Amino acid sequence: MSNLIKYINGVPGVVAEDAWQVAHLPAVTEEVRKQAGKPVLFKLTGAETATPEQISATVIPAGKVLVPLTVWQARKAELAGRVVAGEIGVWLETHELVEKLIESQQDLTVFPVIGVHIERFADGRAYSMANLLRTRYGFKAELRVFGDVLRDQLFYLRRVGFDAFEIRADRSAEDALASLKDFSEPYQASVVIDQPVWRRHARG
Repeated sequence: MSNLIKYINGVPGVVAEDAWQVAHLPAVTEEVRKQAGKPVLFKLTGAETATPEQISATVIPAGKVLVPLTVWQARKAELAGRVVAGEIGVWLETHELVEKLIESQQDLTVFPVIGVHIERFADGRAYSMANLLRTRYGFKAELRVFGDVLRDQLFYLRRVGFDAFEIRADRSAEDALASLKDFSEPYQASVVIDQPVWRRHARG
C-alpha cells in the first residue's frame, strides 16, 4: 500500500499503488544561509533551483514520471514524445513561480499530473500555487502535493484544489484520510466550494 491519497470520482481513498515516479535533481552541497545569525531553512520565492549540471544529470526513468520544473524547461524537446504519450508530468518546489511553468507551457492540459513539493512546511506558498493553477490557469487534471505533508494540512490543501496527497513516509495515510472530514461545513468559499455557507443554505 502506498502513502498516496487521491480523489477518484469525487471520493478520497488510499491508493494501493502509485503509477507515477518522481524524478529528482542530483543532490549537491548547498551553502548554509543565515539571517540574524540563524540558518534560513527555506528558499525565498524566485530563488535559483538547479544548476545546468544538475539538470543535465537528472535521470528520467521509463514509465510515468513527474519531472522537476527546471528539467522540463531545459529538456522540453527531449521529452516531447513522452508528453504526447501521457507519460510526463511536472512538479514545482514551493519557492518556484507558477508563472515560470506557464512561460514554458501555456497549455497545461498536456500534463496528466502537476505536483507541488513541500520540502519543509514553513509557509503557505503551496496553497497559493494550487489556487493559481486551478483558478487563474484553469488546470483540471490531477494536482498533487508531496514531501512534508501531514494530517492537519489535508483539509486545507483540498480546499485550494489539491486532489492527491502523498503523506510523509513516517505517517499513516489511513489516519490522514480521516482528516478530510474534520469539518462538515466550511464557512468560506474556496476553489472546491464556490459559495460561502450562508449562500449554500437557506435560512429558516
